[in-house]
Amino acid sequence: MQILSFPEAATPADLRVQVRRIQEQAWPSAHPSDAAVDAPGHDPALRPLSMLLVDEGTVLAALDILSKEIVHAGGRFTAGGLSTVVTDKYARGRGYGRRLVAAAHEQMQLRGLDLGLFTCDHPLQGFYEGAGWHVLPGAVLIGGTPQAPFRSDQPGFDKVTMADFFSPAARQAQASFHHCGIELYPGEIDKLW
Repeated sequence: MQILSFPEAATPADLRVQVRRIQEQAWPSAHPSDAAVDAPGHDPALRPLSMLLVDEGTVLAALDILSKEIVHAGGRFTAGGLSTVVTDKYARGRGYGRRLVAAAHEQMQLRGLDLGLFTCDHPLQGFYEGAGWHVLPGAVLIGGTPQAPFRSDQPGFDKVTMADFFSPAARQAQASFHHCGIELYPGEIDKLW
């Protein structure tokens, strides 16, 4: 079993097909034929890095790390976030997803990001905490664009914001990320990454 990483656009076609299949298990398309394997899943401006947990050529779990610079409380930070975290339904409950999410946490540090920041459904909080992430108290991510903001606390959402602070500058500013809105603005494709 190994963890493979590729820029999203450079992921080998046979692995992309498998990733798309397990993503369809979790988030079925209205028209599965529209889920083209070659279509990018993320905005290229967010430098998507695909991470796959593979066993003998079979993708068991996958996720993407997206990253961009954000401005918060007068400081500039390179932030990364987890997106499309998924485990094959036939491989769930064996720790594969947690292993991959923990590897992504480490990868963000190795890539020199200041912080990792994303939302998850409230029932998944413990899963992410078990992989090294922490709840960011009272934080709301503001995604979308400045002209069309997309908030993580909108009605009908049950989201919690998870984070970790990697660089000295981010650790020093950590308290400023509590109990506030964080302007992420990843765009129209990845509204909350």
